[in-house]
Amino acid sequence: MSENSADRPGEVDVVLVKAGRTKIRYTGELLTDDGTRVAVRAPWAGSGVRDFGFVRFEPGDVFTEYYWRDRWYAVKEVRSATGTLKGWYCDITRPARRSGPELVVEDLDLDLWRSADGTDVRRLDEDEFADSGLSETDPEAAAAALAALDELEALARGGDFAELLT
Repeated sequence: MSENSADRPGEVDVVLVKAGRTKIRYTGELLTDDGTRVAVRAPWAGSGVRDFGFVRFEPGDVFTEYYWRDRWYAVKEVRSATGTLKGWYCDITRPARRSGPELVVEDLDLDLWRSADGTDVRRLDEDEFADSGLSETDPEAAAAALAALDELEALARGGDFAELLT
C-alpha cells in the first residue's frame, strides 16, 4: 500500500522509536489511511499494568490511535475492556512514516493526558524532553515539538479536541 492510497483494512505494525532505538513494536488493526492520517486499533501493548496515578493502562484496554504524516503528535483514545472511555494519551512525535506493513513513529518525550470528562489535562515528561538534548541537537524539531504540545493542550482545554479524531 502506498502512503497515499485510500482506506484499506488490514494489519499494521506500529514501531515506536525513541532516541534511535525501537522502544516498542506491536500489531494493530489498520482502520483508515487517507494519505495524511492513519488510524489504528490495538490492545494495550505494555506488559502488565501501568499506573500513572491519574490513569491506569491495563490488559484488556483498547487504544484507537491516530497518527499524522503532517503533524508532530499522535493521539490515542483509551478505553477499558468494557468500552468505558478513560481519556486520551497524546505523544509528541515527529510526523509518522508508513512503509508497507510498518508505521514508524519517533517519540520526542513530551506527552499530554486529557481525561474522558476533560477536567484533567496535564503535560507530561517535560523533564525528559529537556534532558534529551533535542533543543541543542535539533532546535527546529524541538521547537516543532513544543508548538505541537501547546496546540494539543489548547485543544484539550477548550478547543474542539474531538474534531481531531473525526
